Amino acid sequence: MKACMLAYTFYDADNRVRRYAEALVRRGDQVDAIALAREGQPAFEVIRGVRVFRIQKRVIDEKGPFSYLIKLLLFFIRSAWFLAVRQLREPYDLIHVHSVPDFEVFATIVPRLMGTRVILDIHDIVPEFYASKFKVGEGSLVFRALVMLEWLSIAYSNHVIIANHLWYDRLTRRSVRPEKCTAIINYPDPAIFSRRGGPARPGNDFVMCYPGTLSWHQGLDIAIEAVALLQEEIPELRLQLVGDGPERENLKRLIRERGLEDRISLTGLIPMEQVAEIMARIDLGVVPKRADSFGNEAFSTKIMEFMAMNVPILASRTRIDEYYFNDRIVQFFESGNARDLAEKIQLLYEDSERRAELRAASAAFIAQNSWDIRRHEYFGLVDRLLTKRQPVVA
Repeated sequence: MKACMLAYTFYDADNRVRRYAEALVRRGDQVDAIALAREGQPAFEVIRGVRVFRIQKRVIDEKGPFSYLIKLLLFFIRSAWFLAVRQLREPYDLIHVHSVPDFEVFATIVPRLMGTRVILDIHDIVPEFYASKFKVGEGSLVFRALVMLEWLSIAYSNHVIIANHLWYDRLTRRSVRPEKCTAIINYPDPAIFSRRGGPARPGNDFVMCYPGTLSWHQGLDIAIEAVALLQEEIPELRLQLVGDGPERENLKRLIRERGLEDRISLTGLIPMEQVAEIMARIDLGVVPKRADSFGNEAFSTKIMEFMAMNVPILASRTRIDEYYFNDRIVQFFESGNARDLAEKIQLLYEDSERRAELRAASAAFIAQNSWDIRRHEYFGLVDRLLTKRQPVVA
């Protein structure tokens, strides 16, 4: 089979896209990926057997909906043209489109008309994502238009994958039939994220880490305020923020204002292999999401990656994380409450037995919920779709 992953993302740093692509390669399929480029990255590269075509550069500096939309539309046009040309030269059997945005699925129109099967993978539900990112109401005309576009995108696709079970329930009520969709959460890939023992580094620092998008709903300003509250109580406390996003400059400014430049480091976006190396040397993983309408239901890849790396986790109490986890597996704190976060950091800093309990419980959980176990669900879905493949035009 020849497959393509199409995603408005940086391929080397996106766990969900890479996981599917590399799993197919390992079972013997040929896989291309069409994605974004950071400054200095080549337009073409082979990563773990996947041919990666970077068709557009992106700097995450959008100031509003219009600048964000322009970049999405430009990628849509380029990817539609790229796919049309590739389809005439080397036809694809399957194209797996990763949303955001939902409408990117229509870039597959030429291959779709020639019989290629199309999966739409909804990482984030776009109407709620947009409402959270740009602070618009769910009763607004824009929100309702995005719901309609979601419905059209799903209707066009052959099958839909949804990134968690709460969103599965929501989308099956408003946009898709249950038999046309599958929930597959963000399982970590053991080829990258696996247990490597405890922290191995010089010094006595107690190091926390957040790896991911620097967005407002991720609550990273709350984590910075918590570190500020603990400056005297835990002089050894350090926080590593790994990633990029629209809140980068605001976070840098907050770090300066609180005088935490020597305690908090802000690393840019890096490949997942390097993220895993950083995780192998930390004491605590922190996921401080805000429990707003979007963050409350957005499943975090980071939690299960920390589990796979044998790192204890401190996370805000959100609806989605309480759906999958409990207090034995994750140490929760009150979302949005910097003081409660600081208290829980101090508790885990002082209580090595509690950290060991969290590691043991999460190790048992991840043993039953790794990608090595669940990838066969995806293979089965792909194979069923291909058996139904019929060209729309001769």
